[in-house]
Formats: sequence, C-alpha cells, structure tokens
Amino acid sequence: MQLLPRPQMNHQPRVELDSEQSNKPPYMQVPRQPESSRGKRRQSQEERNRVAIFIDGANLFYAAMQLNVEIDYAKLLRCLTKDRQLIRAYFYTACDSGNDKQQGFLLWMSRNGYRVITKELIQFPDGSKKANLDIEIAVDMLTLARHCDTIVLLSGDGDLAYAVNSIAYQGVQVEVVSLSSMTSDSLINVVDSYTDLVEIKEEIQRKKE
Repeated sequence: MQLLPRPQMNHQPRVELDSEQSNKPPYMQVPRQPESSRGKRRQSQEERNRVAIFIDGANLFYAAMQLNVEIDYAKLLRCLTKDRQLIRAYFYTACDSGNDKQQGFLLWMSRNGYRVITKELIQFPDGSKKANLDIEIAVDMLTLARHCDTIVLLSGDGDLAYAVNSIAYQGVQVEVVSLSSMTSDSLINVVDSYTDLVEIKEEIQRKKE
C-alpha cells in the first residue's frame, strides 16, 4: 500500500468578507449557578451520606464487661452516626419478660433513637438460656442496604460475614465496631473499615458521678 503525501497547508491569511463576519455566532458566557442550586447540590450530597446502625446487644454487653465500662447509649449513637444522616439504629437483644429492669431499659432505648428487636430466651436441658438473633440482624441489614450508603455493625460474630459480604457487593460501605478479642477474622476480612471498641471507649462510656 502506497502512502499519499500529506497535503501542504496554505498559510496565506484569508480575508473575511463583511457578510461572513456578521454571521459569526456571538461569544457564549456560561451563567453562574444560582445559590439555591448550589444549596440543593450540597443537600443531595448530605442525603447520599445515609447510615444505618445495627447493634448486637449481647456482643456489646460482654465487651463492656471486659472493658469494665458502663455504656452511655446516647453517646454511642452519636459516636457511630458521626456527621451522617441516620436512617435507622437497631438494637438486638434476648428478652426476659419477667425482668422488670431489662424491660425498663428497653423502653428507654425505644424512646431514645433505637428500634429494639427482641427474642425470648430459650432454656436448654442443661439449664442455660440463650436467644440467637443473627438471622434477624442479617435480614434487616440486607433489607435496609438499598436505602443507605453506609452500614455500621456493632458485632464481632463471624456468622454475619456472608451477609456483610453480600451487602458490600451492592456498593454499600460496611463498618464494623467491636472488641478485637471478640471479633472474628472472617468478619474483619470482608468489611471496609474496622474499629476496636477500645479506641472509642472514652467517647461512649457513662461518666461516673
């Protein structure tokens, strides 16, 4: 194949006729965006920073015992939410309907920003009592993932790793907060960020009077 020579450009100045000059389009100026539009854009950015919080009550209870602290749940909610828009904060715990002190605590939680999910304790033949809420936590996280940008899970339970990984594949950021000695590696490996409860201990504990 033969390559043709590149045509020579004629660099002589071209004289424009008056009629051509008059047909030139006017210079376009981009109008400044009004303040209201910029405000709406900032607002939409804030709306995109939506967070849902899921707290494994049993995991937090035993972690607080190891840290020897009493949790201030109002402070905890602010600490986990940060400067984001809170969609929901769920608190999962086993329930003993005959325990008046626990019932009073759960009532306070439900009136102070938490949606409380409970399950009655089941007594086993050896006399121990237990209630597992892993399924409830997993289902609620998967359901709410489509409505938020970040999920904060306060639990170290490795049984939740599969659900967390599925949520991460949907493009949702997942943060886990738990005591390192009570947190499964399989859970840490699938989240976007991990925070040891020791790091925020001072922020969430109730001050002794």
